[in-house]
Amino acid sequence: MKKVTSLLAALATVAVLGFSGTSVMAAQDYEVINPAQPTTSKDKIEVVELFWYGCPHCYKLEPYVERWLKRKPKNVKFVRMPGMFRPSWEIHGRAYYTAEILGVVDKVHRPMFEAIHEQKRSLSDESSIMALFVKNGVSEKDFKRVFRSFAVETKLRRAKDMGRRYGARGVPALIVNGKYRTSAQEAGGNAKIFKVVNQLVKKES
Repeated sequence: MKKVTSLLAALATVAVLGFSGTSVMAAQDYEVINPAQPTTSKDKIEVVELFWYGCPHCYKLEPYVERWLKRKPKNVKFVRMPGMFRPSWEIHGRAYYTAEILGVVDKVHRPMFEAIHEQKRSLSDESSIMALFVKNGVSEKDFKRVFRSFAVETKLRRAKDMGRRYGARGVPALIVNGKYRTSAQEAGGNAKIFKVVNQLVKKES
């Protein structure tokens, strides 16, 4: 009887782990990253989105990301990070970091998704990606200068390393302050994922 009581107490502890008075549960809505990973901000809570342009789930999540960014907590720093779980994903990671370095993410991020998922273009080689950048206002010279640059290579290596360290098994995934990992599957759908993120941010605040 004592063993049964101890087991029930342990299960109850797991069920309520997270936030007193909320529905967020560590065993259900998010996972704890152990050990916690470093962030890129000392004075803000970092929220990282792991994504891949070829992922249909990432594309469907994007409108929710955009809406959340308009009203995200002021103490949050949002970081997009390409998933690097397969060699074939690297070229899309290279595209994102090229856009980031050139300061044109707002111009090409959504068009990359739309070209792949609406226009059914693979964008799996440098020339097709460059054509999309040029169409959206980036000079061919600037694109070529950055696409194979050391700066992009460095960012790609870090993304590959952090994806492993976060313990992520796929995309999309949201990482809160290097300590918690959640996804639409864990949170219960795209409409709920940022409720979980906001509660985790509140926990870290």
